[in-house]
Amino acid sequence: MARIFNIFFLIILISNYSYSQESEKSSNINILRPSKAAFYSAVIPGLGQIYNDKLWKVPLVYTALGISGYSYDFNRKKFWSYRNAYKRRKAGFSDDEFQGIIINDERLLDGQDYHRRYKDLSMVFLVGFYFLNILDANIDAHLLDYNVDENLSFKPFFENTDNMFGPSVGMKMKINF
Repeated sequence: MARIFNIFFLIILISNYSYSQESEKSSNINILRPSKAAFYSAVIPGLGQIYNDKLWKVPLVYTALGISGYSYDFNRKKFWSYRNAYKRRKAGFSDDEFQGIIINDERLLDGQDYHRRYKDLSMVFLVGFYFLNILDANIDAHLLDYNVDENLSFKPFFENTDNMFGPSVGMKMKINF
């Protein structure tokens, strides 16, 4: 009897992991869509979001890239103005743009270091936002094929049963095909 029960239990266990037929997938799923979206965003930032029909993300992409680019350009110009003023003062000239404002030459070096640091940080943000743009287009294209069906739902319920343990509370899963 135990041997028959073990064989029956083994057959049930194996049948859970075997399939008799393949499930049909819809033919409108394009498996190359994520790579296309990533490529489009790599060529022109925001084009992958347009390809994914997420037009509201394009201003965010260009705002992030634009602010980072502007910050890089601003700090680059200020870095070179401090650097040129310091070099001209060391060469003996006294006609730089900071001549009545900054008296100590060491302050010019401090300004140069400050703007170099933020110039480099702005470049890191610019490259980071560029790659984030590509990553967003790729992930968004992957999630467009994700099936969110309304037939699968979880609903809490309160069941008033007359058993010896009292009322029971739990989660109910409803699957409709």
